[in-house]
Amino acid sequence: MRKPIGRTAAAYAPRAAIMGALVAALLATASCTGTVPPDATAAGTAPAPTSSPATPAAPATGSPSAAPAPVPDTLRFTGTTLTGSAFDATRLAGRPVVLWFWAPWCATCASQAWTVAEIAPRYRDTVPIVGVAGLGEQRDMKNFVSEFDLGDMPQIDDRKGTLWKRFTVTEQSIFVIIDRDGRIVHQGFLDGESLTARVAALAGA
Repeated sequence: MRKPIGRTAAAYAPRAAIMGALVAALLATASCTGTVPPDATAAGTAPAPTSSPATPAAPATGSPSAAPAPVPDTLRFTGTTLTGSAFDATRLAGRPVVLWFWAPWCATCASQAWTVAEIAPRYRDTVPIVGVAGLGEQRDMKNFVSEFDLGDMPQIDDRKGTLWKRFTVTEQSIFVIIDRDGRIVHQGFLDGESLTARVAALAGA
């Protein structure tokens, strides 16, 4: 049998050396990047990384809504504001609330109105102040609200005296302060300084 021409053992040596060098290079590279997959050398491809960097979690877009606060009996009432809107006191549950019983012709109410107008917007979300107007005509009540810039707070039209009777209010000006648990913690007169201090304390409690 004739031997293949030019296919001596010496002819295979350079090719074997080249293949050995390639395998060694692949193994050296794999030692810096991770474990070499079993078929990486045979396929002649770079080894794939065994893991990828973790993607940062997207920030939460919202939190589960809190359970509604239980409604105390003191806040189970409704009314109509001087602007004709429906008012539902149950929506104030879980927060301290100040009810201000006033009359449009009352000089004491007028002296307190400036303080109420100043602090009501500041504590709207933490200690809502709600006016309860009575003992007068609606036109006079609306004029009172306009004169003292009280339009930013709810003003209930209580000409029939429904809420005045409910809270046993027999004179004006009276503040009824209800804490976040629905307990009446004050009912009576307050000057501007005392009212401001009480509302600030409730907001920080």
